[in-house]
Amino acid sequence: MTTKSKGPLSGILVVDLTRVLAGPFAALMLAELGARVIKVEPPRKGDDSRHIGPFVKAKNGHTKSGYFMSVNRGKQSIALDLKADADRRIFETLLTRADVLVENYRGGTMEKLGYGYATLKDKYPKLIYAAVSGFGHTGPYAHRPAYDMVVQAMGGVMSLTGHPGGPPTRVGTSTGDLTAGLFATIGIVTALYDRMKTGHGQKVDVAMLDSQVAVLENAIARYVATGEVPGPLGSRHPSIAPFATFATRDGHIAIAAAADHIFATIADVLGKPEMANDPRYRTNPSRMEHWQDLHADMEAALAARGSADWLALLEKAGIPCAPLNNVAQVMADPQVHARNMIVTAEDPDIGPWRMQGNPIKLSAHDDPATRPPAPDLDADRAAILKEFGL
Repeated sequence: MTTKSKGPLSGILVVDLTRVLAGPFAALMLAELGARVIKVEPPRKGDDSRHIGPFVKAKNGHTKSGYFMSVNRGKQSIALDLKADADRRIFETLLTRADVLVENYRGGTMEKLGYGYATLKDKYPKLIYAAVSGFGHTGPYAHRPAYDMVVQAMGGVMSLTGHPGGPPTRVGTSTGDLTAGLFATIGIVTALYDRMKTGHGQKVDVAMLDSQVAVLENAIARYVATGEVPGPLGSRHPSIAPFATFATRDGHIAIAAAADHIFATIADVLGKPEMANDPRYRTNPSRMEHWQDLHADMEAALAARGSADWLALLEKAGIPCAPLNNVAQVMADPQVHARNMIVTAEDPDIGPWRMQGNPIKLSAHDDPATRPPAPDLDADRAAILKEFGL
């Protein structure tokens, strides 16, 4: 029997100088993988996301942000004014032991504070300096501010989202922030591995706009191949049919057929085997050419039963398919629970608080059903100062 450790990054100290979402999410992922994260926040106000809803009422009558709690669990908090000499000394003492510094100010801000990478790299040669910003630290937009909406608009994803002819539509989650946070996590872990070989730290520069461009995969490929600018397609796939949501008697279901033999099986399940031999539907290119006819014929057949009945038949036949779950249904899904993707933090002022889990499952490390709560502002100041001899 083996004893699992707290995480592969156990022993790594992260100083988290981030706020709102992209940077805090990167630091959260490092914490989930076992790193110790000390969150440095501005005095009095703290991270901006402490003041962004949804809010929940605590036992003491105050409110807490569920948004903040969801991306800052398991961290420690100390409030420091980086323009005050005494707090700067504390911050610099933290850096003497830190493996990673994560910040998500706009380009140039850390330099103004005297903590840009060019200044820190010689004083702390093993430090991994990770910067997550809207546009990165180079290029003509480097000093611009950005939020998720800005990079979703600039990065092209909004031009691909929604239905043809509809208004511009934001992706339903903060994909501009979250993709940047994930790429930053990859960059940090890669830099830590590189440090094992070289003995030196380095700068990790991740831009939210870059991260949006990086996930345009099929859209960029289509534009380069055809010269046509891709637009929104609703739930349809741009290159595969059927690969969309379809109306049933009582709702909608998702059906995905990435191969001709899968479509033939779908036709059998729908009670329309002749569709597989229809010249319009025999191959994926012909189905793409005639996708409107295909969708109409499939929905005419699907109208005979409710979604649950069709899903049971399609699943039995081995067809990739799914219900259209809302968030409450996702959180109640047995597969989601089996994968420990809804975890609980025991907040001292609120009690049990459910939130998203960690999708990275490692065989050598535990994935507990409970997590430490997010810290109150400056909650760990006394303990940190004592530990660091301050």
